[in-house]
Amino acid sequence: MRIRMFVTTALATGTLAALAAAPAQATEYSSALKVRGIQYDAPGSDSNSCRTGNTDEEYLTIKNYSSGTTVNLKGYVVKDKAGNRFTFTANHYLQPGDYVKLRGGNGTDSDTKNVVYRDNCNFMWNNDKDTIYLYKPSGAGADSHAYTKSQNDRDGNGYITYHN
Repeated sequence: MRIRMFVTTALATGTLAALAAAPAQATEYSSALKVRGIQYDAPGSDSNSCRTGNTDEEYLTIKNYSSGTTVNLKGYVVKDKAGNRFTFTANHYLQPGDYVKLRGGNGTDSDTKNVVYRDNCNFMWNNDKDTIYLYKPSGAGADSHAYTKSQNDRDGNGYITYHN
């Protein structure tokens, strides 16, 4: 992921369409940014201790599926069903095909390692079921997915993939 100091091309707006054949409940939006996958259950025993916990092993991968548009994540919001939220407050430019992992816990954001930390040691995603919402800076929906462990995580590894 390369940071560029220029104004990004505006994303095309689109209409909401239902995604009928999705393996999980999903709402499909006309957006270049989409949830690629979620590690909703961190490996090992859950511990939200900032010093010794494993909240950094829980992450959401957001990918730029555009073939030619660079997207700045600044102002994008990620929420769960309970209303827990994270707002990207810094410039993070995703080139076409690039991704970022939004991790729990504390750490150093890195464009070269494609990672942003929530700087919060509490787990955001429920281990049994939850809903992921991704909003554009305008407040319009970019992507959303509801999941349940029993229906969407067939191998039981705590990870679900969306949008291949």
